[in-house]
Amino acid sequence: MNEKLTIAHWAEDDQPREKLRDKGPHALSNAELLAILIGSGTPGVSAVELMQTVLNGCKNNLNSLGKMTIRQLMDYKGIGEAKAITILAACELGKRRQAEAPEERPALETATKVYRHMHAKMQDLDTEEFWVLLLNQSYRLIKEIKIAHGGISEVTVDIRIIIREAVLANATILVVCHNHPSGSIVPSKADDTLTYSIKKACDLMRLHFMDHVIIADGLYYSYHEEGKV
Repeated sequence: MNEKLTIAHWAEDDQPREKLRDKGPHALSNAELLAILIGSGTPGVSAVELMQTVLNGCKNNLNSLGKMTIRQLMDYKGIGEAKAITILAACELGKRRQAEAPEERPALETATKVYRHMHAKMQDLDTEEFWVLLLNQSYRLIKEIKIAHGGISEVTVDIRIIIREAVLANATILVVCHNHPSGSIVPSKADDTLTYSIKKACDLMRLHFMDHVIIADGLYYSYHEEGKV
């Protein structure tokens, strides 16, 4: 007699959680995505197979699934109240996402815009912080990350972390900035050395290093505007 394998005994590539982790959510079927939410099936029936049965009952239409009641879902063996509520909550989130406008990413194509974007975060700091702004090819912000923080007059930055974050975010343009708590925007020799090292690393990785902006309260210094990058 052949014993049916549960999801835990499937090849790792076929397990929904691992599949999402390694290949992304787009690689999963609707049944696999829903199986992740409900967590388990019934003896002899995996969570994926259970959700395939439920979806078949509504002609594989997620809109129809979202219109089902808790009681209707509980008519399926293996779907209790908690699982039914989880399924309907997921459907409701999907509807709300569709109703919302995409988040507007700020365009940061100039040093002035970078300064205005970061000034509120850095104007009152009494120690230095170093941030990287990762942009797409349209100069819109993908992600902003604080790379390091340090003392009153210096901060230690690992360029490898900057490049790693840019690659992971699929960024094509990179801006770095840090603050001078002293209020002076004159770059130090260490600032110059770091800037040129970042530029070299970006060139190697075919990333566009747009600027290094030094921020003080009410003032900024731009390596790009000064013709230094």
